[in-house]
Amino acid sequence: MTTWKLLYLGREYPKGADYFREKLKKAFMKNRDVKDPEKIKELIERGEFVIKELEALYFLKKYRAMKQRYYEDDKDR
Repeated sequence: MTTWKLLYLGREYPKGADYFREKLKKAFMKNRDVKDPEKIKELIERGEFVIKELEALYFLKKYRAMKQRYYEDDKDR
């Protein structure tokens, strides 16, 4: 996990990139004093989970947009 990947994913966040950047900064600043290796490992795993969730959200958004453009309503079938 890298910070730039999170920032890149935040570009298309529904509430905007600035909102996402502020939330990301707060999350990093909140945990800046963590020294325990186990806790750091947990935080990294949580960050990777957030990345996967954001990717899933964007793929779903793109899929729905594509489906709406190229397919007729399912009601007619």
